Amino acid sequence: QVQLVESGGGSVHSGGSLRLSCAASGYTTCMAWFRQAPGKEREGVAVKYTGAGNTYYADSVKGRFTISLDNAKNTLYLQMNSLNPEDTAMYYCAAAVYCSFSRRFDPAQYNYWGQGTQVTVSS
Repeated sequence: QVQLVESGGGSVHSGGSLRLSCAASGYTTCMAWFRQAPGKEREGVAVKYTGAGNTYYADSVKGRFTISLDNAKNTLYLQMNSLNPEDTAMYYCAAAVYCSFSRRFDPAQYNYWGQGTQVTVSS
């Protein structure tokens, strides 16, 4: 069983930055951040494979967001820079025991989810 506890959401103005944290317990193959805005589907934002360390980003956040993993603390981070109102959403940490590369941004692949943390960006 894997438990995920998120923190770090909040409200910022356009151009601002936030860092999300996700404290994890248990074994996983990959971890990811997803987000869901009202009325929209859950969207994969960034993925990190815990073994090889490979990282992948959605096109919408490339160059602005950075996913990282502190193995000593078992904590996943999402550094978000140059935020804009389109980034406003509930952000979720997720983990999977088995990760298919082709489905790395598919929420159905992830077995475990955090409770979510709200990010609001105002113009």
